[in-house]
Amino acid sequence: MARHVNRGTVTRKGDLPTKVCVTCKRPFTWRRKWERVWDEVKYCSDRCRANKVTPL
Repeated sequence: MARHVNRGTVTRKGDLPTKVCVTCKRPFTWRRKWERVWDEVKYCSDRCRANKVTPL
């Protein structure tokens, strides 16, 4: 169970939104550092972002 200290609410990992990585096709979960740009996030990691697939 993860606890958000500043807001005093409890958020369970299973309740966080998920997406599928464009490069590796694996699901990844919302992270606090992506809070403001979650709609723009496409890749699960810097490694996948560096190895992104470009259309021909």
